[in-house]
Amino acid sequence: MDIQQAAARAKEAAIRLAAVKTDVKNLALTKIAKALEERAEEIVAANRADLARAETEQLAAPLLKRLRFDADKIAEACTGIMSLVALPDPVGITLSATELDAGLELYRVSCPIGVIGVIFESRPDALVQISSLCLKSGNAALLKGGSEAVETNRILAGIINAAAIEAGIPGGWLALLETRDQVAEMLAMDESIDLIVPRGSNAFVKHIMDNTNIPVLGHADGICHVYVDKGADLDMAERIVVDSKCQYVAVCNAAETILVHQAVAAAFLPQMKKALEEKGVAIRGCEKTREVIDVAAATEADWATEYLDTIVSVRVVKSMDAAMAHINRYGSGHTDVIVSADRARGIRFMDYVDSGDVFFNCSSRFSDGFRYGLGAEVGISTNKIHARGPVGLEGLMIYQWRMMGTGQIVADYACDNARPFTHRKLEKDFR
Repeated sequence: MDIQQAAARAKEAAIRLAAVKTDVKNLALTKIAKALEERAEEIVAANRADLARAETEQLAAPLLKRLRFDADKIAEACTGIMSLVALPDPVGITLSATELDAGLELYRVSCPIGVIGVIFESRPDALVQISSLCLKSGNAALLKGGSEAVETNRILAGIINAAAIEAGIPGGWLALLETRDQVAEMLAMDESIDLIVPRGSNAFVKHIMDNTNIPVLGHADGICHVYVDKGADLDMAERIVVDSKCQYVAVCNAAETILVHQAVAAAFLPQMKKALEEKGVAIRGCEKTREVIDVAAATEADWATEYLDTIVSVRVVKSMDAAMAHINRYGSGHTDVIVSADRARGIRFMDYVDSGDVFFNCSSRFSDGFRYGLGAEVGISTNKIHARGPVGLEGLMIYQWRMMGTGQIVADYACDNARPFTHRKLEKDFR
Protein backbone atom coordinates (compact mmCIF):
# COMPACT_ATOMS: atom_id res chain seq x y z
CA MET A 1 0.00 0.00 0.00
CA ASP A 2 1.20 3.51 -0.85
CA ILE A 3 0.70 5.38 2.40
CA GLN A 4 0.67 8.76 0.69
CA GLN A 5 -2.29 7.66 -1.39
CA ALA A 6 -3.98 6.03 1.61
CA ALA A 7 -3.65 9.23 3.66
CA ALA A 8 -4.95 11.36 0.78
CA ARG A 9 -7.96 9.07 0.36
CA ALA A 10 -8.58 9.11 4.12
CA LYS A 11 -8.50 12.92 4.14
CA GLU A 12 -11.07 13.06 1.35
CA ALA A 13 -13.21 10.38 3.00
CA ALA A 14 -13.10 12.19 6.36
CA ILE A 15 -14.66 15.31 4.83
CA ARG A 16 -17.57 13.27 3.45
CA LEU A 17 -17.84 10.99 6.50
CA ALA A 18 -18.30 14.02 8.77
CA ALA A 19 -21.69 14.63 7.12
CA VAL A 20 -22.89 11.01 6.90
CA LYS A 21 -26.27 10.58 8.58
CA THR A 22 -26.66 8.65 11.81
CA ASP A 23 -28.78 5.88 10.30
CA VAL A 24 -26.11 5.15 7.67
CA LYS A 25 -23.37 4.92 10.30
CA ASN A 26 -25.51 2.68 12.49
CA LEU A 27 -26.35 0.45 9.53
CA ALA A 28 -22.62 0.16 8.77
CA LEU A 29 -21.84 -0.83 12.36
CA THR A 30 -24.63 -3.41 12.35
CA LYS A 31 -23.34 -4.90 9.10
CA ILE A 32 -19.81 -5.00 10.53
CA ALA A 33 -20.95 -6.92 13.62
CA LYS A 34 -22.92 -9.36 11.48
CA ALA A 35 -20.00 -9.91 9.10
CA LEU A 36 -17.59 -10.56 11.99
CA GLU A 37 -19.98 -13.15 13.43
CA GLU A 38 -20.50 -14.84 10.05
CA ARG A 39 -16.77 -15.06 9.36
CA ALA A 40 -15.69 -15.95 12.88
CA GLU A 41 -14.08 -19.23 11.81
CA GLU A 42 -11.88 -17.45 9.25
CA ILE A 43 -10.86 -14.87 11.83
CA VAL A 44 -9.98 -17.52 14.42
CA ALA A 45 -7.95 -19.45 11.82
CA ALA A 46 -5.97 -16.31 10.96
CA ASN A 47 -5.40 -15.66 14.64
CA ARG A 48 -4.16 -19.22 15.20
CA ALA A 49 -1.56 -18.61 12.49
CA ASP A 50 -0.42 -15.45 14.28
CA LEU A 51 -0.29 -17.26 17.62
CA ALA A 52 1.73 -20.14 16.19
CA ARG A 53 4.25 -17.77 14.65
CA ALA A 54 4.44 -15.69 17.85
CA GLU A 55 5.16 -18.80 19.93
CA THR A 56 8.03 -19.81 17.65
CA GLU A 57 9.37 -16.26 17.96
CA GLN A 58 9.04 -16.55 21.77
CA LEU A 59 6.75 -13.57 22.18
CA ALA A 60 6.40 -12.58 25.85
CA ALA A 61 3.53 -14.28 27.70
CA PRO A 62 1.53 -11.05 28.35
CA LEU A 63 1.69 -10.18 24.65
CA LEU A 64 0.64 -13.69 23.67
CA LYS A 65 -2.38 -13.35 25.92
CA ARG A 66 -3.30 -10.04 24.28
CA LEU A 67 -2.82 -11.52 20.82
CA ARG A 68 -5.40 -14.29 21.26
CA PHE A 69 -8.67 -13.48 19.44
CA ASP A 70 -11.00 -16.45 19.79
CA ALA A 71 -14.75 -16.87 19.38
CA ASP A 72 -15.46 -15.34 22.79
CA LYS A 73 -13.37 -12.28 21.96
CA ILE A 74 -15.17 -11.90 18.63
CA ALA A 75 -18.54 -12.06 20.39
CA GLU A 76 -17.36 -9.49 22.91
CA ALA A 77 -16.17 -7.20 20.10
CA CYS A 78 -19.53 -7.49 18.36
CA THR A 79 -21.34 -6.61 21.59
CA GLY A 80 -19.17 -3.50 21.82
CA ILE A 81 -20.06 -2.52 18.26
CA MET A 82 -23.78 -2.90 18.89
CA SER A 83 -23.49 -0.83 22.05
CA LEU A 84 -22.12 1.95 19.82
CA VAL A 85 -25.20 1.68 17.62
CA ALA A 86 -27.35 2.38 20.68
CA LEU A 87 -25.40 5.51 21.61
CA PRO A 88 -26.41 8.98 20.38
CA ASP A 89 -24.51 10.35 17.40
CA PRO A 90 -21.83 12.68 18.81
CA VAL A 91 -21.64 14.76 15.59
CA GLY A 92 -23.55 18.03 15.29
CA ILE A 93 -24.35 18.47 18.98
CA THR A 94 -24.90 22.09 20.06
CA LEU A 95 -22.43 22.59 22.90
CA SER A 96 -23.29 26.24 23.52
CA ALA A 97 -25.39 29.02 21.98
CA THR A 98 -24.97 32.75 22.49
CA GLU A 99 -26.85 35.74 21.11
CA LEU A 100 -24.35 38.45 20.20
CA ASP A 101 -27.08 40.81 19.08
CA ALA A 102 -30.60 40.53 17.72
CA GLY A 103 -30.36 38.26 14.67
CA LEU A 104 -26.66 37.43 15.28
CA GLU A 105 -26.15 34.09 17.00
CA LEU A 106 -22.99 32.11 17.78
CA TYR A 107 -23.01 28.34 18.19
CA ARG A 108 -20.32 25.88 19.27
CA VAL A 109 -21.10 22.59 17.50
CA SER A 110 -19.35 19.21 17.81
CA CYS A 111 -17.61 17.81 14.74
CA PRO A 112 -15.13 15.00 13.98
CA ILE A 113 -11.39 15.58 14.31
CA GLY A 114 -10.74 14.24 10.80
CA VAL A 115 -8.10 11.59 10.12
CA ILE A 116 -6.92 9.59 13.13
CA GLY A 117 -3.70 7.60 12.97
CA VAL A 118 -3.58 4.85 15.60
CA ILE A 119 -0.54 2.69 16.36
CA PHE A 120 -1.44 -0.14 18.72
CA GLU A 121 -0.07 -3.29 20.30
CA SER A 122 -0.80 -6.95 19.72
CA ARG A 123 -4.52 -6.90 20.60
CA PRO A 124 -6.64 -7.51 17.47
CA ASP A 125 -9.76 -6.45 19.39
CA ALA A 126 -8.24 -2.96 19.51
CA LEU A 127 -8.59 -2.78 15.72
CA VAL A 128 -12.31 -3.53 15.96
CA GLN A 129 -12.85 -1.01 18.76
CA ILE A 130 -10.84 1.75 17.14
CA SER A 131 -12.33 1.42 13.67
CA SER A 132 -15.92 1.26 14.95
CA LEU A 133 -15.41 4.27 17.22
CA CYS A 134 -13.90 6.25 14.36
CA LEU A 135 -16.81 5.33 12.09
CA LYS A 136 -19.49 6.33 14.59
CA SER A 137 -17.70 9.60 15.36
CA GLY A 138 -17.26 10.44 11.68
CA ASN A 139 -13.47 10.09 11.57
CA ALA A 140 -11.31 8.33 8.98
CA ALA A 141 -8.68 5.96 10.39
CA LEU A 142 -5.17 4.85 9.48
CA LEU A 143 -4.33 1.85 11.67
CA LYS A 144 -0.99 0.18 12.37
CA GLY A 145 -1.16 -2.96 14.48
CA GLY A 146 1.70 -5.04 15.79
CA SER A 147 3.48 -7.28 13.28
CA GLU A 148 2.70 -10.28 15.49
CA ALA A 149 -1.04 -9.85 14.63
CA VAL A 150 -0.62 -9.27 10.90
CA GLU A 151 -2.91 -12.07 9.68
CA THR A 152 -5.68 -11.31 12.18
CA ASN A 153 -5.54 -7.57 11.59
CA ARG A 154 -5.56 -8.04 7.83
CA ILE A 155 -8.75 -10.10 7.78
CA LEU A 156 -10.47 -7.88 10.36
CA ALA A 157 -9.68 -4.69 8.45
CA GLY A 158 -10.92 -6.27 5.22
CA ILE A 159 -14.21 -7.40 6.75
CA ILE A 160 -14.84 -4.07 8.50
CA ASN A 161 -13.98 -1.95 5.46
CA ALA A 162 -16.12 -3.98 3.05
CA ALA A 163 -19.17 -4.04 5.34
CA ALA A 164 -18.96 -0.30 5.98
CA ILE A 165 -18.65 0.62 2.29
CA GLU A 166 -21.58 -1.67 1.46
CA ALA A 167 -23.67 0.35 3.92
CA GLY A 168 -22.76 3.67 2.29
CA ILE A 169 -19.62 4.80 4.14
CA PRO A 170 -17.15 6.61 1.82
CA GLY A 171 -14.34 4.42 0.46
CA GLY A 172 -10.91 5.16 1.83
CA TRP A 173 -12.17 5.84 5.37
CA LEU A 174 -10.11 2.92 6.75
CA ALA A 175 -6.60 1.78 5.85
CA LEU A 176 -4.31 -0.76 7.49
CA LEU A 177 -0.56 -0.11 7.61
CA GLU A 178 1.76 -3.08 8.08
CA THR A 179 5.39 -1.91 8.17
CA ARG A 180 7.53 0.25 10.45
CA ASP A 181 8.59 2.34 7.47
CA GLN A 182 4.95 3.29 6.96
CA VAL A 183 4.76 4.49 10.56
CA ALA A 184 7.72 6.79 9.97
CA GLU A 185 6.01 8.13 6.84
CA MET A 186 2.75 8.60 8.72
CA LEU A 187 4.44 10.72 11.38
CA ALA A 188 5.53 13.19 8.70
CA MET A 189 2.03 13.65 7.25
CA ASP A 190 0.85 16.60 9.32
CA GLU A 191 -1.09 17.96 6.32
CA SER A 192 -3.19 14.79 6.02
CA ILE A 193 -3.41 13.36 9.57
CA ASP A 194 -5.05 15.32 12.37
CA LEU A 195 -4.28 13.19 15.43
CA ILE A 196 -1.95 10.32 16.35
CA VAL A 197 -2.95 7.86 19.08
CA PRO A 198 -0.01 5.62 20.08
CA ARG A 199 -0.57 2.65 22.40
CA GLY A 200 2.62 1.12 23.77
CA SER A 201 5.56 1.58 26.12
CA ASN A 202 6.83 4.87 27.53
CA ALA A 203 9.80 4.76 25.17
CA PHE A 204 7.54 4.11 22.19
CA VAL A 205 5.15 6.97 23.00
CA LYS A 206 8.06 9.34 23.60
CA HIS A 207 9.55 8.31 20.25
CA ILE A 208 6.25 9.14 18.53
CA MET A 209 6.01 12.53 20.26
CA ASP A 210 9.61 13.39 19.42
CA ASN A 211 9.24 12.53 15.75
CA THR A 212 6.03 14.20 14.62
CA ASN A 213 4.38 17.61 14.40
CA ILE A 214 0.97 15.97 14.54
CA PRO A 215 -0.86 16.27 17.90
CA VAL A 216 -0.44 13.07 19.94
CA LEU A 217 -3.03 11.62 22.31
CA GLY A 218 -2.19 8.60 24.39
CA HIS A 219 -0.70 6.96 27.42
CA ALA A 220 2.41 4.91 27.94
CA ASP A 221 2.61 2.75 31.07
CA GLY A 222 -0.36 1.83 33.20
CA ILE A 223 1.20 1.94 36.66
CA CYS A 224 -2.00 1.76 38.71
CA HIS A 225 -2.29 1.71 42.50
CA VAL A 226 -4.72 0.51 45.15
CA TYR A 227 -4.33 2.30 48.47
CA VAL A 228 -5.86 0.60 51.53
CA ASP A 229 -6.61 3.34 54.04
CA LYS A 230 -6.75 3.14 57.82
CA GLY A 231 -10.14 1.96 58.99
CA ALA A 232 -10.92 0.34 55.62
CA ASP A 233 -13.18 -2.70 55.44
CA LEU A 234 -10.42 -5.28 54.98
CA ASP A 235 -12.62 -7.90 53.32
CA MET A 236 -13.71 -5.26 50.80
CA ALA A 237 -10.07 -4.24 50.36
CA GLU A 238 -9.08 -7.85 49.66
CA ARG A 239 -11.73 -8.25 46.96
CA ILE A 240 -10.77 -4.97 45.31
CA VAL A 241 -7.03 -5.71 45.42
CA VAL A 242 -7.50 -9.21 43.99
CA ASP A 243 -9.80 -8.03 41.21
CA SER A 244 -7.61 -5.02 40.37
CA LYS A 245 -4.54 -7.23 40.12
CA CYS A 246 -5.84 -10.59 38.93
CA GLN A 247 -9.05 -10.20 36.92
CA TYR A 248 -6.87 -9.71 33.81
CA VAL A 249 -3.21 -9.04 34.52
CA ALA A 250 -2.03 -8.14 31.00
CA VAL A 251 -3.88 -4.83 30.69
CA CYS A 252 -3.03 -1.22 31.47
CA ASN A 253 -5.72 -0.79 34.15
CA ALA A 254 -4.52 -3.72 36.28
CA ALA A 255 -3.01 -2.71 39.63
CA GLU A 256 0.78 -2.95 39.87
CA THR A 257 1.38 -1.50 43.36
CA ILE A 258 -0.61 -1.90 46.58
CA LEU A 259 -0.15 0.77 49.25
CA VAL A 260 -1.27 -0.08 52.78
CA HIS A 261 -1.68 2.32 55.70
CA GLN A 262 0.54 1.28 58.61
CA ALA A 263 -2.47 1.20 60.94
CA VAL A 264 -3.97 -1.80 59.09
CA ALA A 265 -0.78 -3.42 57.77
CA ALA A 266 -0.50 -6.12 60.47
CA ALA A 267 -4.09 -7.23 59.92
CA PHE A 268 -4.37 -6.81 56.16
CA LEU A 269 -1.04 -7.94 54.72
CA PRO A 270 -1.34 -11.65 55.74
CA GLN A 271 -4.93 -11.72 54.46
CA MET A 272 -3.90 -10.08 51.17
CA LYS A 273 -0.86 -12.36 50.77
CA LYS A 274 -3.00 -15.49 51.11
CA ALA A 275 -5.57 -14.22 48.59
CA LEU A 276 -3.00 -13.11 46.02
CA GLU A 277 -0.83 -16.21 46.29
CA GLU A 278 -3.91 -18.38 45.72
CA LYS A 279 -4.11 -16.58 42.36
CA GLY A 280 -0.44 -17.26 41.64
CA VAL A 281 0.74 -13.69 42.25
CA ALA A 282 4.33 -13.09 43.34
CA ILE A 283 4.64 -10.28 45.88
CA ARG A 284 7.57 -7.88 46.25
CA GLY A 285 7.47 -5.79 49.40
CA CYS A 286 9.17 -2.86 51.11
CA GLU A 287 11.06 -3.38 54.39
CA LYS A 288 7.98 -2.69 56.52
CA THR A 289 5.93 -5.11 54.43
CA ARG A 290 8.55 -7.81 54.89
CA GLU A 291 8.43 -7.34 58.67
CA VAL A 292 4.84 -8.57 58.51
CA ILE A 293 4.83 -11.12 55.68
CA ASP A 294 7.51 -13.25 54.06
CA VAL A 295 7.89 -11.92 50.51
CA ALA A 296 10.70 -10.94 48.13
CA ALA A 297 12.27 -7.52 48.53
CA ALA A 298 11.01 -4.71 46.31
CA THR A 299 13.57 -2.45 44.65
CA GLU A 300 13.26 1.18 43.67
CA ALA A 301 12.62 0.04 40.10
CA ASP A 302 9.56 -1.96 41.17
CA TRP A 303 7.62 1.17 42.10
CA ALA A 304 7.93 2.40 38.50
CA THR A 305 7.29 -0.93 36.75
CA GLU A 306 4.24 -2.00 34.78
CA TYR A 307 4.45 -5.78 35.20
CA LEU A 308 1.45 -6.85 33.08
CA ASP A 309 1.99 -10.16 34.84
CA THR A 310 1.24 -12.00 38.08
CA ILE A 311 3.61 -9.79 40.07
CA VAL A 312 2.72 -6.98 42.44
CA SER A 313 4.74 -4.59 44.60
CA VAL A 314 3.54 -3.65 48.11
CA ARG A 315 4.48 -0.69 50.27
CA VAL A 316 3.40 0.22 53.80
CA VAL A 317 2.87 3.97 54.17
CA LYS A 318 2.53 6.05 57.31
CA SER A 319 -0.35 8.21 56.07
CA MET A 320 -2.69 8.97 53.19
CA ASP A 321 -0.48 11.93 52.32
CA ALA A 322 2.43 9.51 51.94
CA ALA A 323 0.31 7.27 49.71
CA MET A 324 -0.68 10.20 47.51
CA ALA A 325 2.92 11.38 47.29
CA HIS A 326 4.02 7.88 46.22
CA ILE A 327 1.32 7.73 43.53
CA ASN A 328 2.10 11.18 42.17
CA ARG A 329 5.81 10.33 42.03
CA TYR A 330 5.74 6.81 40.57
CA GLY A 331 2.33 6.54 38.92
CA SER A 332 1.62 7.06 35.25
CA GLY A 333 -1.54 9.12 35.68
CA HIS A 334 -3.75 6.23 34.58
CA THR A 335 -6.00 4.82 37.33
CA ASP A 336 -5.61 4.89 41.11
CA VAL A 337 -7.92 3.57 43.82
CA ILE A 338 -8.54 4.29 47.50
CA VAL A 339 -10.30 1.78 49.75
CA SER A 340 -11.60 3.67 52.76
CA ALA A 341 -14.54 3.78 55.17
CA ASP A 342 -14.44 7.59 55.07
CA ARG A 343 -15.99 9.21 51.99
CA ALA A 344 -14.42 12.58 52.83
CA ARG A 345 -10.96 10.98 52.81
CA GLY A 346 -11.84 9.35 49.51
CA ILE A 347 -12.74 12.70 47.99
CA ARG A 348 -9.53 14.25 49.36
CA PHE A 349 -7.60 11.41 47.71
CA MET A 350 -9.34 12.20 44.42
CA ASP A 351 -8.57 15.90 44.78
CA TYR A 352 -4.84 15.36 45.29
CA VAL A 353 -4.02 12.34 43.10
CA ASP A 354 -3.03 13.57 39.65
CA SER A 355 -4.51 10.80 37.49
CA GLY A 356 -7.07 10.60 34.74
CA ASP A 357 -9.18 8.09 36.70
CA VAL A 358 -9.47 8.02 40.50
CA PHE A 359 -11.81 5.55 42.22
CA PHE A 360 -13.29 5.13 45.70
CA ASN A 361 -14.01 1.60 46.93
CA CYS A 362 -14.02 -0.16 43.56
CA SER A 363 -11.62 -2.02 41.28
CA SER A 364 -9.16 -0.27 38.97
CA ARG A 365 -10.41 -2.61 36.23
CA PHE A 366 -13.53 -0.44 35.81
CA SER A 367 -11.33 2.06 33.96
CA ASP A 368 -12.54 1.12 30.51
CA GLY A 369 -14.53 2.81 27.76
CA PHE A 370 -17.08 0.02 27.44
CA ARG A 371 -17.68 -0.11 31.20
CA TYR A 372 -18.01 3.69 31.28
CA GLY A 373 -20.79 3.44 28.71
CA LEU A 374 -18.66 5.03 26.00
CA GLY A 375 -19.26 2.06 23.68
CA ALA A 376 -15.55 1.19 23.54
CA GLU A 377 -12.31 3.13 23.57
CA VAL A 378 -9.67 4.12 21.08
CA GLY A 379 -7.22 4.19 23.96
CA ILE A 380 -6.72 5.70 27.40
CA SER A 381 -5.26 9.17 27.60
CA THR A 382 -3.06 10.37 30.44
CA ASN A 383 -2.60 13.69 28.64
CA LYS A 384 -4.13 16.90 29.93
CA ILE A 385 -5.66 18.08 26.71
CA HIS A 386 -9.18 17.76 25.30
CA ALA A 387 -9.59 14.09 26.31
CA ARG A 388 -8.45 12.28 29.46
CA GLY A 389 -9.02 8.72 30.67
CA PRO A 390 -10.80 6.26 28.35
CA VAL A 391 -11.20 7.95 24.98
CA GLY A 392 -14.54 7.04 23.46
CA LEU A 393 -16.74 8.91 21.02
CA GLU A 394 -16.55 12.23 22.83
CA GLY A 395 -12.74 12.12 22.86
CA LEU A 396 -12.69 11.80 19.06
CA MET A 397 -14.69 14.99 18.63
CA ILE A 398 -13.66 18.63 18.35
CA TYR A 399 -15.94 21.56 17.63
CA GLN A 400 -16.66 24.38 15.20
CA TRP A 401 -17.82 27.90 15.96
CA ARG A 402 -20.81 28.63 13.73
CA MET A 403 -22.26 32.13 13.47
CA MET A 404 -25.69 32.83 12.01
CA GLY A 405 -26.36 36.42 11.00
CA THR A 406 -28.83 38.60 9.16
CA GLY A 407 -26.39 40.94 7.36
CA GLN A 408 -24.39 42.31 10.31
CA ILE A 409 -20.94 43.88 9.79
CA VAL A 410 -18.24 44.63 12.35
CA ALA A 411 -18.15 48.34 11.42
CA ASP A 412 -21.52 48.79 13.14
CA TYR A 413 -19.98 47.55 16.40
CA ALA A 414 -16.71 49.52 16.17
CA CYS A 415 -17.79 53.10 15.36
CA ASP A 416 -18.42 56.07 17.68
CA ASN A 417 -22.06 55.06 18.10
CA ALA A 418 -21.28 51.35 18.20
CA ARG A 419 -24.04 48.87 18.77
CA PRO A 420 -23.54 46.94 22.03
CA PHE A 421 -23.24 43.17 22.14
CA THR A 422 -25.88 41.40 24.21
CA HIS A 423 -23.86 38.19 24.84
CA ARG A 424 -27.02 36.47 26.01
CA LYS A 425 -26.93 32.71 26.54
CA LEU A 426 -29.47 30.83 24.48
CA GLU A 427 -31.19 27.53 25.16
CA LYS A 428 -31.34 26.73 21.48
CA ASP A 429 -30.15 23.99 19.16
CA PHE A 430 -28.16 24.95 16.06
CA ARG A 431 -30.31 22.77 13.82
